[in-house]
Amino acid sequence: MPIDSNLLRVTVDLGAIQDNFRLLRSRGTGLIAVIKSDAYGHGLIPVAKALAESGADCFAVGTVAEATRLRPEVRGTVFALLGPQSSEEAREAVQRDIVPVAARHDQLTWLQTAADATKRRAAVALKFDTGMARLGFNHAEVDMVLETLAHCRDVEPRWLFSHLATADDPDQAEFVREQATRYLIVQARLQSGLTTAGILPRCSLTNSAGLLAYPELAWDRQRPGIALYGANPFHGTELEYLGRDLRPAMRVQAPVLAVHPLAKGASISYGRTFVADRDKTVAVVAAGYADAYSRGLSNKGWMLLRGQRVKVLGRVCMQMTAVDVSHVPGVAPGDMAVLLGPDEGDAITPEELSSWWGTIPYEVFCMLGMNPREYVASSEASQGDLDHARSDTSPSAWG
Repeated sequence: MPIDSNLLRVTVDLGAIQDNFRLLRSRGTGLIAVIKSDAYGHGLIPVAKALAESGADCFAVGTVAEATRLRPEVRGTVFALLGPQSSEEAREAVQRDIVPVAARHDQLTWLQTAADATKRRAAVALKFDTGMARLGFNHAEVDMVLETLAHCRDVEPRWLFSHLATADDPDQAEFVREQATRYLIVQARLQSGLTTAGILPRCSLTNSAGLLAYPELAWDRQRPGIALYGANPFHGTELEYLGRDLRPAMRVQAPVLAVHPLAKGASISYGRTFVADRDKTVAVVAAGYADAYSRGLSNKGWMLLRGQRVKVLGRVCMQMTAVDVSHVPGVAPGDMAVLLGPDEGDAITPEELSSWWGTIPYEVFCMLGMNPREYVASSEASQGDLDHARSDTSPSAWG
């Protein structure tokens, strides 16, 4: 649920997301912008509209319900990556011109029933598992899928999806190629079986890392997610340079509530997990685990105050966190601490915060994005859209 009664604020730079989209588009053949889970915490509708202004015409969300919310706001194709989870959701997808992903035979049957009921043909993206071992038809059961489709005369398999498991790990490149080989086998068999129906599914395999590192697997469309929001999927690896021009879009701030001395030998916060080794000055910031600022940052995290890094002292509390400001003169109640993003020439990056947190940027964005959000419009965005946002996105070979 959104957090709506606290002092922490999230600012989303829609211009950064647009810049990232343009950069990624220049590396690929065509993008399906992945904006599932409320655009990774950045806001589904504002992000979708900003991307549409930059030329996006394909969007992927998670559930049919999320796709239903998005559908009236954008033109082009809207995918529901989790597919219909009931016959009712299948009918909703067909009625609202949503392209669901099907990974099970019953989903295809539901879509045929929905097509019968609505007198409309049902577009679908078939998902095959080539190595992730989550959702998807087994890559060896193409004939069974073709048999099911033969009984679903009004279901059109317009897309063939799979998902890479290790594209962001340079040491796992061989597994990427194994997945691509399986995908091509599926694609060839599926294409052969659908020839008489005159259907040639379009192909999409690569995610953010795959788009950046494996251009030979780009094919019809690529599905970038995390890179749209400015996190580098290759951070800390030899391929980090591939994402160096991405711009993080989320900035998180919270006000200082109090500033006071902490004498040598005195402790702070619950459990006395930090005891001062010398006289210090501490600031208490209005951010805690109730604000989705993880308790795991206790004694490990950093913030920015007046452009300088300040270390978290003691345990993160429900709505407060103490930081060491001994080296930062003039800090006072009302000053804004930066938990994520830039401040006077320095920045807490998504990769840094997630490493202290013990997680990945995906979780950082999704969690912190539940707080109240404000939007910065790009030079291309209209003031009307900004106001609305505030009121609240065929292969034959590879080498």
